[in-house]
Amino acid sequence: MQHPTYMGALDAWRPRTPHYQQFTWDFEDKGFLSAADRAKFIYTVPNYSNPTGVLVGQQDRRALLALVREKRIWLVEDDPYSCMQLDGNSGPSILALDAADRNEDIYSGPVIYLGTLSKSLAPGFRVGWVVGNPEVIRALTLAKQCTDMTGSMFSQAVALELIEQKVESQMIDGLLSTYRERRNALCAALSTHLGDWFEWEIPSGGMFVWLKAKRADLDTTRLYRVAIEHNVMFCPGSAFDHAGKMHTTMRLNFTRSAPDVLEEGVRRLARALEDSLSKLASGSSRLAVQ
Repeated sequence: MQHPTYMGALDAWRPRTPHYQQFTWDFEDKGFLSAADRAKFIYTVPNYSNPTGVLVGQQDRRALLALVREKRIWLVEDDPYSCMQLDGNSGPSILALDAADRNEDIYSGPVIYLGTLSKSLAPGFRVGWVVGNPEVIRALTLAKQCTDMTGSMFSQAVALELIEQKVESQMIDGLLSTYRERRNALCAALSTHLGDWFEWEIPSGGMFVWLKAKRADLDTTRLYRVAIEHNVMFCPGSAFDHAGKMHTTMRLNFTRSAPDVLEEGVRRLARALEDSLSKLASGSSRLAVQ
């Protein structure tokens, strides 16, 4: 799986007690290639990944596609954020690359593509879809029937009506303009208040900014508990690591809050950081005295 990865995927797999092998798009890594020989499937979020906001380039997408073809394993391409292109264009999905090579009426390749309306029309619909070859769709249909019988027919009917009325295409420009403003506001506030402590890249799409601490002893899991006391919240990086060990990273979401709220949130986070470091220094002093 791509690492760090979406916490919802980790939660979905956890009951099956899987074994994980992480990869970072280095297809010469012998450990990854060996794991791919034994893998049930590979999971990736190539467009503006949750949590990092990373956009995977077309060369790496083709390399991953070539690998799953060679190893004859499934590739789960999770793509909720392709509609959220704030700067530039993400290019074709891995599914589209594979389908173009096949030129089939019914897709029969190794890619299992996941899409959703929750990032464009409305999160509350919880309406999504899967594209895959018929063998996969039959298996997933049976699994879903055993899980929840069926999705909400009402939500699907409303979603279909909105799609046919082209409401999504009417909304998207305004949506992206709003999110672009909020992303820029968050990154500006981070530069002002937290630039000495964290580093990050401005994402070209999606919903998230991924922060990496400049100090190895800056524990974002501990900082999270202090931040709550300052009435601000974020997602610690450990939530996106199957081993729960990423303690120097965090994910911030810029889509929900207005620019002034984002500015205030970063101010509170900076105060929480000062408080956390002060408590850490105080604890170290007491330990030294004892």
